[in-house]
Amino acid sequence: MSDRDPSVDPLADPSGGPLTGLRVVELAGIGPGPFAAMMLADMGADVIRVDRAAAVRPECFGTPHPDLLNRGRRSIGVDLKADAGRRVVLDLVRNADVLLEGFRPGVTERLGLGPGDCHEVNPRLVYGRMTGWGQEGPNAAYAGHDLTYLAPTGILHAIGRADERPVPPLNLIGDFGGGGLMLAFGVVCALLDVRAGGAGQVVDAAIVDGAAVLSTALHGLRGLGRWPGGRGGNLLDGGAPFYDTYECADGRFVAVGALEPRFYAELVKLTGFEAPEGGDADRFDPERWAVDRAAWAELFRTRTRDEWAALLERSDACVAPVLDWDEAPDHPHLRARGVFVDHAGAVQPAPAPRFSGTPATIRRPPPHPGEHTDEILAELGRSGSDIARLRRSDAVA
Repeated sequence: MSDRDPSVDPLADPSGGPLTGLRVVELAGIGPGPFAAMMLADMGADVIRVDRAAAVRPECFGTPHPDLLNRGRRSIGVDLKADAGRRVVLDLVRNADVLLEGFRPGVTERLGLGPGDCHEVNPRLVYGRMTGWGQEGPNAAYAGHDLTYLAPTGILHAIGRADERPVPPLNLIGDFGGGGLMLAFGVVCALLDVRAGGAGQVVDAAIVDGAAVLSTALHGLRGLGRWPGGRGGNLLDGGAPFYDTYECADGRFVAVGALEPRFYAELVKLTGFEAPEGGDADRFDPERWAVDRAAWAELFRTRTRDEWAALLERSDACVAPVLDWDEAPDHPHLRARGVFVDHAGAVQPAPAPRFSGTPATIRRPPPHPGEHTDEILAELGRSGSDIARLRRSDAVA
């Protein structure tokens, strides 16, 4: 928390989302950093995104911006390499609770916006850093992407079909699960410490760290001897025929997750599945999986996806239709819960999780870079002539 009245708790303000009153400065980046800022904004935080002055296009102001990760905040265009621009950011930091940045290690220090610079003007600041490799280590100075951060953790090795190469799992495990969500979690943890009287501190969120933590349960299964196979040969990786996807008569797919005995029994009863020879054997025996999978595949090809969904989805058989991007918002359960919303003309996932007393919401659409520069500078107490001077010097845009 900043130098505002310490009796005001931004984590408990009931007037909006659970983070209403929290002030966040985000140095513009891509991927996991913006996702963390989006999560905080969805929860009610006032997030100001500091975009590059060179990216400002005034002719676009007031029109929809397609990058939904930037929803919920305002934008100011700043030249971080200009001394006057750096001072603008430090003025923002002075009254902020959090700063988020996703540059390579050492970049913000060279800009004069590192943790030391920011804590000098705001000792209670939580300084969140988002990188792939972390702030130190042999690879810290080098570039990478989700896929290359997952590769050394063991996770990428485990994803894919047996006897085939590993499959990139979009960028959900590394960038967003192990990266952005871990940064948002770390920031809120540090804020709680500040609220309890602690000093501001640095949150070093690295995708390799966070992705590895996400795989903890699988390490446990390996230790218990319950993950004995290679890629695509285990209980939860498509190896087991009762935890996989199947093509239907119309070329679309259903997902089957009937792990527990009573759920599997329900699946067998409703589908009329007849096990091949030796069907009384242990279905968890990997030696049976190939023949059982072939029998299930043959059965699922006898009806369309939606026919199977009508028969099985609202039961304990643990079967659901595999929907595409356009179909997902219209799924009856997702529609009933409002999992997707149409905000400012863009259909997108709604904020999550949900709160009974301080509901989260999308407060504004994604801004264009620099769309709120004058507004934010005025809030900092800059006069009209001062703002004009900053603009003439190209320190802001």
